[in-house]
Amino acid sequence: METAFIYTPLGVAKLEGDETGLSAITIIDGDENPTTVFPEVLEDAAYQLREYFEGKRTSFDLELNPQGTDFQKRVWQALLQIPYGKTLSYLELSKILGDVKAIRAVAAANGKNPLWIVVPCHRVIGSDGALIGYAGGLHRKKWLLDHESPAKQQSLF
Repeated sequence: METAFIYTPLGVAKLEGDETGLSAITIIDGDENPTTVFPEVLEDAAYQLREYFEGKRTSFDLELNPQGTDFQKRVWQALLQIPYGKTLSYLELSKILGDVKAIRAVAAANGKNPLWIVVPCHRVIGSDGALIGYAGGLHRKKWLLDHESPAKQQSLF
């Protein structure tokens, strides 16, 4: 397993993967220096993430290899279908997966997503539009949704 670190507007991101694909992207607490020479298997992921944060990329084209249960992988696959700049509620996601009663399990699987941003778990919100349930912190979820918003909020001051 190869590892690399990149700076993002939301903190230092740790990328992990190998020749089978990207397995994890996480924000870490710490003062890890950014990687200067990337392992070949992580170069494209680092490049695409930089483009995303620069506002030049709205989707990712990466080989993914997250580790999880079959159910978690089904949820993560469904997350990939949520378009850039759009949101979906946990209830709507449960309906898409075919079982509205599984809303808690869907929310738990969403929270275990190991591929921050690339598998867009931040696009899932409460039925009332509330920003709930984000392992990376609600301030990061808000930042990501604002970043992806087609209507940028203008400051009056």
